[in-house]
Amino acid sequence: MKGTISLVAGALLASGLFSTAGAQAAAGDFPARPVRMIVPGSPATGMDNMGRVVARGLTELFKQQVIVDNRAGAGSLIGSGIVAGAAPDGYTIGVASTSTIVAPMLQAKPPFNPVKDFVNIALLSSITSVLVVAPEIPAKNLKEFIEYAKARPGKLNFASIGSGSAAHLTPEIFNRAAGIQAVHVPFKSVADVVSEMRSSRVHYLMFISPAALPMLQDGKLRALAVTSPRRYAGLPDVPTVGEAGLKGAETDTMIGIIGPVAMPRHLVARLHADIVSVLRQPDTKVQFERFGGAPAVETSRDAYAAKWKAEHELFSKLLPEIGLKPQ
Repeated sequence: MKGTISLVAGALLASGLFSTAGAQAAAGDFPARPVRMIVPGSPATGMDNMGRVVARGLTELFKQQVIVDNRAGAGSLIGSGIVAGAAPDGYTIGVASTSTIVAPMLQAKPPFNPVKDFVNIALLSSITSVLVVAPEIPAKNLKEFIEYAKARPGKLNFASIGSGSAAHLTPEIFNRAAGIQAVHVPFKSVADVVSEMRSSRVHYLMFISPAALPMLQDGKLRALAVTSPRRYAGLPDVPTVGEAGLKGAETDTMIGIIGPVAMPRHLVARLHADIVSVLRQPDTKVQFERFGGAPAVETSRDAYAAKWKAEHELFSKLLPEIGLKPQ
């Protein structure tokens, strides 16, 4: 009987060893076929552009195609939902931004939980926003603008391209930090916003910097500050909100790579290491700066997960304060 038990135990041990070896071999073989990178937004957006840079770099490393698949719609819910429901085998990953965190909060029955249903693989970059004011606003710097707005509580308005968008939430954070009371006016398109800004029917906005640059070309609209901790390379003469003493208004749009939460640790570690190696390539820095960001400096997975959780907590509190409720 003891001999039989020993044989069974030996067989199980051998089976376990072979299974472990098989898993390690599988990890070493990854990827054995093309990888799909879901972008929950339209082509030529900041996260799409950065995702494509990383996809090209990974394609070279993997010797397998990393295919960018744009699945725009519902404020990122469609594309990010595909990632949340994908097989956790490493062959479906996604580009994520702050909208991946915010969009589910606006749904009575969200298709995914941004904290529980994803694993944070790698932070790619953070894109700054810029405060732009209309021609009739006399302020020449951020301090003057805050004084001007505070003297007119509730009389100024700011534009966005939809409730709950980054263009809406960033100025809400700014307004609270500066002690400004202003009216939110959502628009359907950037073109409509620019038209109303030029006529001074809209007084200010805070857009991600690459999208705002075309607005500033003729000098009618003026940039007063950027919201990132560092100055934006595309607007080197525009100070940060922190330089003006308003650190509470520092915010940016986070761009990173996520996967289904059940993805094995060895695959997450492999993908993270390969993505970081792409971020450290000189050409990546050049291309990211063209799109309004820079490769992440702090690239640890723990730092990305902590930033993700902190943003979730921030917006969980902010949305009810500004009257945005799940529908």
